[in-house]
Amino acid sequence: MTTKDARAPLLARLAGLIADETRAACLLALLDGRAWTAGELARHAGVAASTLSEHLGKLVAGGLLAEERQGRHRYVRLAGARVAQLVEDLAAQVAPEEVARPRNLRASSAGSAMARGRTCYDHLAGRLGIAVTDAFAARGLLLRDTGFALTERGLRWFEEAGIPLDRRGRRPLARACLDWTERRPHLAGVAGGALCRHALDAGWCVRIGSERAVRVTATGERALGELLGIDGSALR
Repeated sequence: MTTKDARAPLLARLAGLIADETRAACLLALLDGRAWTAGELARHAGVAASTLSEHLGKLVAGGLLAEERQGRHRYVRLAGARVAQLVEDLAAQVAPEEVARPRNLRASSAGSAMARGRTCYDHLAGRLGIAVTDAFAARGLLLRDTGFALTERGLRWFEEAGIPLDRRGRRPLARACLDWTERRPHLAGVAGGALCRHALDAGWCVRIGSERAVRVTATGERALGELLGIDGSALR
């Protein structure tokens, strides 16, 4: 008689949490790495606040979301990088042609902006993320033959660029994250998060709209050109 794997009920419970369209919409929205109010998520998911509150309760209890309260506002965010990785990896399994066509010009423009450049939890994705990843590899800063790994030159690059890498936790320094629009892996992990954070803080990129889309500024084009040799036209 075989013994059932003790992880089976835990996996089933996790799959059940995600296997709801409203909860999936919330998880995808929160991939922008920011905290959202329950009201914002309700509007995004197109459901009543009371309905959304019930879903959030399940996601928090299941360990996928963390919540905090400020006054009368309830904020939620993804519980951490491992949850973000799970959501993004699952989303990447949906081929672009399976996604419904935009219903109007506004939706089409938003989709184009997301494909051009966006945040994936705390790192850069879309064509921007791929351009950065390719530049890292071309300059010998990143190895990607058997998974992603920063080289010694890559570590020096971050140090010389003034971008600190927090290597104290268990999160990998560099990790490949499959980009759901480009169908190729972009740089994630500690290095990907540090670079994205610096790009936003230094004004290389700015967030646009209410989604995860980001736009590279003129300052960013110059910086990425000087530091990584990326042609500005590839960022527009």
